[in-house]
Amino acid sequence: MDISPKIILDCDKMKKPNTGLFSFCLYLTTALGKVATEEDEYLSVFAPQSVLDRNLFDKNITYVRRRLWNKYYLNLPGDYKVWHSTFQLGLYWPKNVQSNVLTIHDLNFLYHRREKDYEFCMKNIKRNIERADRIVAISEFTKSDILSHLDLNGKEVEVIHNGCHKYDGPVIEPLNKPTRPFIFSLGTILPKKNFHVLPCLLKDNDLDLIIAGNISSYSLQIMKEAHKWGVSDRVKIIGPVDESNKQWYLKNCYAFVFPSIAEGFGLPVVEAMNYGVPVFLSKHTSLPEIGGDVATYFNEDFDPEGMINEFNEGLKKYKETDMSTQIKAQSSKFSWDTAAREYWKIYKELL
Repeated sequence: MDISPKIILDCDKMKKPNTGLFSFCLYLTTALGKVATEEDEYLSVFAPQSVLDRNLFDKNITYVRRRLWNKYYLNLPGDYKVWHSTFQLGLYWPKNVQSNVLTIHDLNFLYHRREKDYEFCMKNIKRNIERADRIVAISEFTKSDILSHLDLNGKEVEVIHNGCHKYDGPVIEPLNKPTRPFIFSLGTILPKKNFHVLPCLLKDNDLDLIIAGNISSYSLQIMKEAHKWGVSDRVKIIGPVDESNKQWYLKNCYAFVFPSIAEGFGLPVVEAMNYGVPVFLSKHTSLPEIGGDVATYFNEDFDPEGMINEFNEGLKKYKETDMSTQIKAQSSKFSWDTAAREYWKIYKELL
C-alpha cells in the first residue's frame, strides 16, 4: 500500500457542528475513506485541531492541521497531487498541488442582495473557479444557477448529488420527549430556512411544531408568527440535537416540513424520507429535484390558508395511498457511496 496520500480534502467547515457543510464533509470523507481502502490508497483531510481531536474518521484517513495563517499561505507537507475544496467560498488553496477540485453547493448570495455580502462572495467564487481544474455542483438546480450567473471560461460543471446518511447507531428518545404528535423541521435557524411560515400549520389540530438547529435572533420572528396564530405554546425551537436524538425526531414525527427558499440540496429532506414519513417542501431552489413526486409542495408564495389546505391534503393522500415505501425509494436514489465513487473517478483522472 502506498502510504503517501495524494488526495486531500478541505474540511475546515467542520469546525461548525450541526450544519450542512459539517455533514457534507463528514459523510463524503467517510465514504471516500472506504473507496480509498478498496484502492489500497490513503486519503487526507485538512482541518483545525478541534476537528482532528474528535477522531471522526477511519485510520486510513490522515490529517493535516489547519493553521491560522494558512489562508494567506499554505504549502502542504508531503507529495499531495489533488486538493478538493469542499465549499465554493473556501479560503484555503495550497501552492504545491497539481490539480484542484471545487464543489459548489449553492449561490445563495445572489438572492440576499446585501451589497457587501454579494461583492465578497462574487469575488471569492470567481477566484475559486479560476483556480479549479474540475467543478462539481451538488444538484442540477445549482448547476443551472452557476451557468446562468458565472463565467466559467469554458470549464464544465458536473453534478454529483449528495447522499442519504444511513444511520446505524442507537436511536435515543430525547430527555424532553414530545407528549403529543409533532411536525418536525431541521436546520440552522436563519431567515433563508423560512421557518416562520410554519406555525399556521397548527391551526385546528393538536400537533406540536418542533424545530431543531443552531439558534439565532430569527427565532423571534418565528415565535411572533406563532403568537399571531395563537399557537405559541405548541411551537418548540429546541436548538441543536445530537445524532441519536435527531434520528428519533425524524423517525417519529407526524410529518417533516422544510420550507427553505435557499437550498443547494437539502440533506435533512433525504434523511427524513429514509424513514418514509410524509414530507412537505418548498417549491423553491433544489427541493423539487430532491423530493420528486413523493413530496407535497407548499405554494410558492406561502399563503397560509393555501399551506393549511396543502398540508391537510398531503396527509390525506399519504394515508390513503400508503406512500411510505415510495418515499423511502426516493431517498435511496441518493447515496454517499455513489457520490464518493464519482468524486474518486475525478481524482483519478486528475492524477
